Order: sequence, then C-alpha cells, then structure tokens
Amino acid sequence: MHRSKLEEVQENNERMEFLGDAILGAIIAEYLFKKYPYRTEGYLTELRSRIVRRETLNNVALRMGLNKMVQYNQNDRGLSRSHIFGNALEALIGAVYLDQGFAKTRRFIIKQMVKNYIDLDILESTDTNYKNQLLSWAQRSGQVLTFDTMEERMEGTRKLFVVGIMLDGVLVASGSGYNKKEAGQVAAQKALEILGPGEIGG
Repeated sequence: MHRSKLEEVQENNERMEFLGDAILGAIIAEYLFKKYPYRTEGYLTELRSRIVRRETLNNVALRMGLNKMVQYNQNDRGLSRSHIFGNALEALIGAVYLDQGFAKTRRFIIKQMVKNYIDLDILESTDTNYKNQLLSWAQRSGQVLTFDTMEERMEGTRKLFVVGIMLDGVLVASGSGYNKKEAGQVAAQKALEILGPGEIGG
C-alpha cells in the first residue's frame, strides 16, 4: 500500500520499506564479501550500491510482478514511472524478515532476487553512474560543470525536482526525479547522449 492511496502511517508500506532497506543492505554486503574474497572495500561498496539502488530494485520488482500487487493512486501519472515498486520490494523484504527471520530472508534475497533477476557480470562491467562519468569528463577537458536545481514542485503527493546541467554557464540538459540525486542522474544521462560518446571519450 503506497502512501498516495492511504496516508496513515500504520497502513502504508513506508515503515516496512525502511526495515527492508536495512536488511537488504546487510545481506547483500555479506553475500558480496563472501563471493569476492580478494576485492577491495571500495569495489564491494560500489557493487552493493549498484544492486540496492532504486533503479535496480525497481527493475527486479517489475520482473517479479510486484507492480500488479502495489496499491497506489493511479491518477498520479508520475508515480507509475517512479521507483515505488522497488520501494515495495524493500517493504516485502521487511515483511519476510519479521515473519520468517534473518536466515529465511537471506535465502529469499539470494535465491529469489539475486540469482533470478540480477546479473552481477553486467552490473560489474556497466558504469551507470552518469553523474560521475560527466564530472570526470569535465575535469579532464577543463570545463566548468555544475548541477543546478531549476525547479521544485508538487506532483500529486510527492515533491518533484528538476535539475539542470550547466556547462560553462550554458544549459546542456535537464532531468526530473523525486529527489535531487535521481534528477541529477537523469539529467547527466541526457547530457552524455547530447554530447555524444566521441565528445566524452575525447
């Protein structure tokens, strides 16, 4: 139950989502620690963040069919393209933990989520931190790059942020999201497409 359908704290899934997020992070950390015994802390931290980030979890939740179970305000068109299904997956993990305990939750996450829906090889080889890619390019090429919050507005029950990317004072691209980090990543991905791989590579 998403809060857009029912605001009452006791009835929506946000508290359970908080718990599931913490449990998921711990279990993925342990899994990676054992799977990659010779990798550095930085490597493990980056790979864990790629697994537990909203985009990955939302994709897993959609493939698991959670979008058919989540109740939310379907008149709010922004919600269906946000990450509420990934959030619901975290809430589900919290519920499994409370009902079944840590060992069964670990088994659920590793067997049902990681092994079925997460390709670690692809996650390892793909750098989807568009903001870092763009900042590295700007640093190499000696250009001034800034991320500016252009707008904050309510869309349904949630605040929507619009972030613009300025290159030497000129707007290159903008993106929106339900937090500034998400909006910045969307804007950075657009900027990379506009500037082109040849430009970035150079």
